[in-house]
This record gives sequence, structure tokens and C-alpha cells, in this order.
Amino acid sequence: MKSSVIALAALATAALLPTVSFAQGAAELAQKKNCMACHSIDKKVVGPAYKDVAAKYGKDKDAVKKLSEKVIKGGSGAWGPVPMPANTQVSEAEATELVKWILTLK
Repeated sequence: MKSSVIALAALATAALLPTVSFAQGAAELAQKKNCMACHSIDKKVVGPAYKDVAAKYGKDKDAVKKLSEKVIKGGSGAWGPVPMPANTQVSEAEATELVKWILTLK
């Protein structure tokens, strides 16, 4: 019985590892690319909270593509008068990873 409980706990932990690893990697990428200078996960800083972005775009099937482009090229108007500057230091793959992570933060 004890070994069954340990085995189930190990399986549950293993199932979570890819998610934890993905989330940790994306959060580290957000720090490295200076995204967190203007954004926070749960409160507005200069730009919107990532949870607010996830709530607004979570059901949009084109959100990853649209938001990835906005991360790289910048934009304005969606969240008020302060424009988001272009982030040319962020690659397409990095932008996609960041956006996919942000959309999980509901």
C-alpha cells in the first residue's frame, strides 16, 4: 500500500514537471528580456498584468500569433495611451514562448 502511494505521488510529480519547467523557463525569459520592467503577473505596472492579458485574449484562437507580433513590433491602444515599445531583442520563438506562458496565467 505504501509503495502504491509513493508510486502515485511520483507519477503526479512527473506529470507536473513539464508544466513547471515550461513556466519557470518562460518566467526566466521574461526577466531576461526585461518584460518584467513594465509588466507583472498579477498587477498593472506600466503595461497590463499578464493575468489581465490572459483573461482578455484567452479565448482568441489567433492570440499567440497576434500577441507575439506585438511583443516584437510594439503597439498601442489596446490597454490605454502608453504604447508598448518594440522589443527587437526578442526572437519570434521567444515571443511565442512568452505569449503561450502568459495565456496560461488565468
